[in-house]
Amino acid sequence: MKLSFQIKLFISLIIMFLSLFSVFASYYYLEAGRRVYQEMVVRTRVQSDLISVMPELRSAVIHRDLQKIKRFMDNIVPLSDASFIVIGDNKINHLYHSVSQEKVGTPLVGGDNDEVLRGKTVTTCRRGGLGISLRSKSPVFDDQGNVAGIVSVGYLKSDIDNITLSKVCNAFIILFLLLVSLFIYCWFFTRSIKKQMFSLEPREIGLLVRQQKAMLESIFEGVIAIDDQLRVIVVNKAAQHLLGINGTGNSLSGKKVHQLIKPVSFFDPPVMLENDTHDEICRFNQLTVIASRVRIILEDKLQGWVITFRDRQEIESLTTRLSQVNGYLENLRVMHHEQLNQTTVISGLLQSGRYQEAINYIQLQSEHAQSVLDFISAQFASPMLCGLLLGKVSRAREKGVELIFDPTSELLHPFHGLPESELISVIGNLLDNAIEATQQVDPLHRTIEVLIVGGNGELIIEVADNGIGIPPALKDHLFERGITSKNSEGHGIGLSLIHSFVTQAGGVIEVADNPGGGTIFSVFIPERPADPPDPWLPGSALTKDNAYA
Repeated sequence: MKLSFQIKLFISLIIMFLSLFSVFASYYYLEAGRRVYQEMVVRTRVQSDLISVMPELRSAVIHRDLQKIKRFMDNIVPLSDASFIVIGDNKINHLYHSVSQEKVGTPLVGGDNDEVLRGKTVTTCRRGGLGISLRSKSPVFDDQGNVAGIVSVGYLKSDIDNITLSKVCNAFIILFLLLVSLFIYCWFFTRSIKKQMFSLEPREIGLLVRQQKAMLESIFEGVIAIDDQLRVIVVNKAAQHLLGINGTGNSLSGKKVHQLIKPVSFFDPPVMLENDTHDEICRFNQLTVIASRVRIILEDKLQGWVITFRDRQEIESLTTRLSQVNGYLENLRVMHHEQLNQTTVISGLLQSGRYQEAINYIQLQSEHAQSVLDFISAQFASPMLCGLLLGKVSRAREKGVELIFDPTSELLHPFHGLPESELISVIGNLLDNAIEATQQVDPLHRTIEVLIVGGNGELIIEVADNGIGIPPALKDHLFERGITSKNSEGHGIGLSLIHSFVTQAGGVIEVADNPGGGTIFSVFIPERPADPPDPWLPGSALTKDNAYA
């Protein structure tokens, strides 16, 4: 039967504690025996020295008065815990034995009396008449300083072992109770560990981690996870590739995020703590990305953030193509509607027999359309920009608004201060807003003046309309996402997008009231050197089919 992680951990802890307990018990037993032995050495020595100098005992030993020795020692022996106390004379014969009185008169055994007879106190562990014992022997001196007898106080080895075992047992009882407590603690500890691991086995956790890592690396978007101290936890390969970060996951882990990504407001702690964000356009290491930031909250405590981002150029390439298609459709719809109206007028003139008026009308319409087409084609080199402006002219005419281009408008060379898709978005949104604002006023004053000129290191875009103007309450929040004067949904994005594109390119936007009524939007974007093409970067200039001709 395969044991669960909880049982394995519990058994491992128990084995570890039992091993430690065994080692400690053996050590403690040996240490306790050594300490008891040292204590017994001191006890025997002290007792033998004290007894040997007692006057009454000295006198009885000097005169070999056995009765007096016995009476005196019978009073002393109950006061001592020694296994035996023996009194001998200087001939090494027993004068008194606390345990075996029949030994009186017999020789002392052990062979450790020579030093004592020379006047020294000795402590030895020898086999005596009662067995192996620890004993101290002290000399009894007469009045002339000669050795008249011997006092021997001893503890049998068996008694010492019993004392040691008694002390060890007391300690072992405490240790046993502690061990039982540890067993109980181990059981609840393993249960707690199991609960924190969601009842998963280590092998399952390892497999889950590997699966999550594989999923993280397979994500096409860049993913960076950071803790609450802005230290990097995880960086997937897509993020490293997009931002040009070298190193392995382990070498990058623990670094501050500003060591990998140049400081931007997106990673300012006050901004990150305020709220999460989704699809925000940022600049990470010279790469424009669309980034999202989500806080990680566990047990009501901030643990960090997960940042996901993707190269905006890749999205822009798809968005641009979709916008082109939509623009073509819109232009075709407007042209169809306009041509239908013109055809209706021509048909009416022909049916009424007014042929000369029909010819004049046809020439007038052709000249106007051709003049607009000739001006735009001559002043602007980008096919995309030309198509946008022609479409906006037709759309404005459909809405009853006249789009007037400043004669100095000119952009004959590629502009590198802003990607072409962003430039188209900026101009398109400005014209759309102007058309919507202008069509709400008197039809006699529905005009929009447009200036687009590049040169001298910057691009200037100016759109002046005669519309309804900007409400005063919105002027301070004009470029915030979702802010709009329109009541319908889906608005409040265009100006925010324009502001994002322009500011990231290092440009500025100025908004002023038009003296004739309406609003003037002025955009100034500095030129910058063209980036060298990177064939390995998705969405690079080499792969775009909509670059300037």
